[in-house]
Amino acid sequence: MRVKLKTLRFLGGFVCGAAVSTASCVAVINIYKKDIPDNSEEKEDPSGGAIGRYGFPLAGAEIRHYANHTLSYDQAKRTPRWVAEHISSQKLLGKAERKHCKFRPDPSVPELFTAHNEDYLRSGWSRGHMAPAGNNKFSEQAMAETFYLSNIVPQNYENNAGFWNRLEMYCRELTKRFEDVWIITGPLVLPVVGADGKKNVSYQVIGKDDVAVPTHLFKLILAQRKGFQSPTLAVGAFVVPNQPISFDHPLTEFQVSLTDLERMSGLTFFPKVDHVQSVKNLCEVDSCSLMNFKEFTLYITGRKVGSARTTASLEKAMAELKEAGISPDSYLLKLYAEKKNELAAKESQVDKTGR
Repeated sequence: MRVKLKTLRFLGGFVCGAAVSTASCVAVINIYKKDIPDNSEEKEDPSGGAIGRYGFPLAGAEIRHYANHTLSYDQAKRTPRWVAEHISSQKLLGKAERKHCKFRPDPSVPELFTAHNEDYLRSGWSRGHMAPAGNNKFSEQAMAETFYLSNIVPQNYENNAGFWNRLEMYCRELTKRFEDVWIITGPLVLPVVGADGKKNVSYQVIGKDDVAVPTHLFKLILAQRKGFQSPTLAVGAFVVPNQPISFDHPLTEFQVSLTDLERMSGLTFFPKVDHVQSVKNLCEVDSCSLMNFKEFTLYITGRKVGSARTTASLEKAMAELKEAGISPDSYLLKLYAEKKNELAAKESQVDKTGR
């Protein structure tokens, strides 16, 4: 499935800058907010206005703005068409926690066209973020808004918690080597060739609202590193099947050209980047390497240890790590010792007071 990055077809200009506060964060993401001007002359309606006397159909695909993501919504599929965001090292710092957030319908989407949590209940699909909560530690509002169902698609559980999670972590890792990272993510429904040799498009829908289950997900990354004379821009486009993907498959296996992604999605990406500007292949200037099994298991165990509320759950997390045949590193051992002492103190206090 891997296709080498082809010549990028960017049009227009590009606005960029590092974001260090909520105000500047909003300013930075304006790259997505400005509509592409239509330079063609508006022709007169031959009917003299009769055809549009009572208005034309509305698709609800207008661009919607949030604290740190912007999207276009598909009212028919009850999922986003695309979701754009900007991240930097500063945005990944903060105390916002997802435990304070709840999935809920987007108040800006008409009730007739929104998905509901009940659609996902017992559907066999998870609620997959397009703009992940973890990219918004700097703001409780920004993180909470990623839980609007306008930012969610039905996603395979293993894919969501595994490969896709590691891809999101890689995006955050990029902020250590690039000052600014722009990401556009969305669902795809791609054709398959049947036994008769004909192409067909087929997808499942779930719940009473018929929420569309994508066959694939895409993630487009544009990373900027400041240079002495001009900034370095690097782009990577990836199309991932909405199914379990093992650790044997590297990210580069799912890399496609920007041209191919535009053809699949029907979207023109980053139209304001100057077409004469040199844009590099992200996987040539960076590793495009995701966490391996050991690294990822240690990370997940650390999350479990840090969020453990009882000694029993703490010990269970460490036991699962041992069963996986992985030894804890120094960071995890320190975290485990601190959490064990914290829980022991709390449980001792409960024993004394009975509360």
